[in-house]
Amino acid sequence: MKKIGLLISALLFSGSVSAVDGVSVEYGNGDAADMVRAGAVWNWDKQWFTGGNWLVTGFWEASLGSWRGRSAAGNNQTVTDLGITPVFRLQQKNLGEFAPYAEAAIGFHLITPTFIYANRHFGSAFQFGDHVGAGIRFGDRRQFDLGYRFQHLSNGGIKKPNQGINFNQVRFAYYF
Repeated sequence: MKKIGLLISALLFSGSVSAVDGVSVEYGNGDAADMVRAGAVWNWDKQWFTGGNWLVTGFWEASLGSWRGRSAAGNNQTVTDLGITPVFRLQQKNLGEFAPYAEAAIGFHLITPTFIYANRHFGSAFQFGDHVGAGIRFGDRRQFDLGYRFQHLSNGGIKKPNQGINFNQVRFAYYF
């Protein structure tokens, strides 16, 4: 796990890190756990289906977060979560100050430890993190982004147990 963490860190802090397009914070809860996460965003230069008032685009999101177990089962832990996720976004074109969007993503996460409380174990440090969400960009440059995400994390059956965890999240981002 150390080697994978070092590789992800090297990729995140390589030459293009100065091109960060925005930062984000998230708060969520679910499955007897609370989570908080901070992230950095790198927009893609590519857009698809640009013919109408909507388009598809995306961004890379790197994040570092923490989950805190609060189960009555006991042995509650604090889990550290490091992730990298490509996010696809269907968003309204620049037609005004407000722009609604919908998004979907599947990314990769490393967690430690691999359980959050007595009866929820994740089987491995490597986890897939997928989410769907919706929100709105606003501000004179659309520099603010407020959204909701439903996220599921699990190891995809790579190793047993694979109990996974679900979070309902509120996310706020600021774009430079």
